[in-house]
Amino acid sequence: MSDDSIRVALVTGAARGIGRGVALRLLRDGWAVVVGDIDEVIGQDTVEELARFGAVEFVELDVTDESSVVSCIERIEEDFGQLNGLVNNAGIADPDSGPVEQLSLEEWNRRITTNLTGAFLLSKHAIPLLRESGGSIVNMASTRAIQSEAHTEAYAASKGGLVALTHALAISLGPTIRVNAVSPGWIDTRPSPQQHGDPLRAIDHDQHAVGRVGQPDDIAALVAFLLGNDAGFITGQNLVADGGMTRQMIYVE
Repeated sequence: MSDDSIRVALVTGAARGIGRGVALRLLRDGWAVVVGDIDEVIGQDTVEELARFGAVEFVELDVTDESSVVSCIERIEEDFGQLNGLVNNAGIADPDSGPVEQLSLEEWNRRITTNLTGAFLLSKHAIPLLRESGGSIVNMASTRAIQSEAHTEAYAASKGGLVALTHALAISLGPTIRVNAVSPGWIDTRPSPQQHGDPLRAIDHDQHAVGRVGQPDDIAALVAFLLGNDAGFITGQNLVADGGMTRQMIYVE
């Protein structure tokens, strides 16, 4: 049985950006965090930076490789004996894959495999530990699952699939395991020095009903809520966190 005095979370793609923000928030909330990332160098650096906030360790993880996924889960079971939360954040962030008539099958598969199949593989192999702890899963989708710019077919399909996978898993795994998705809008994931040295334009912020572009902390707070007991009646949902941007009607004049 799991130790109720601690909670352990695996955050994939946590070496940088939103994933790093989620890992930091969970550490501050008292979780032990496993940073899973394909980039060992940056991943180790991130863990060293975050170690002062709590128990954190790095596991090299390729979410597209099932053997790597299995090894990661086995490492967590060996080191912690339990898993209470899984955040499927790893993915290819660039949505633009060029005109669809020029989109190669290889590039299509690369995005689908990383953004969607990776979440399936992690969820599949984490289920036994999550079921034992009564844990939960949060999938990182995107507002691009519900609206699009041109030339984003592969990315949009992967994130739309992730939203569908979320509610399917919620029904299959309930009542023991809750599964939800978060769909971020425009989040400035650049390091703070870069944000201050090269600030976004006023028009970038003005497109949002809250008056600003989002930060990783905004998404991390929502993920932390969904993983916690206060969200015990929420499952199968896709929660949009975009500062109201997708609710704004735009007419070209």
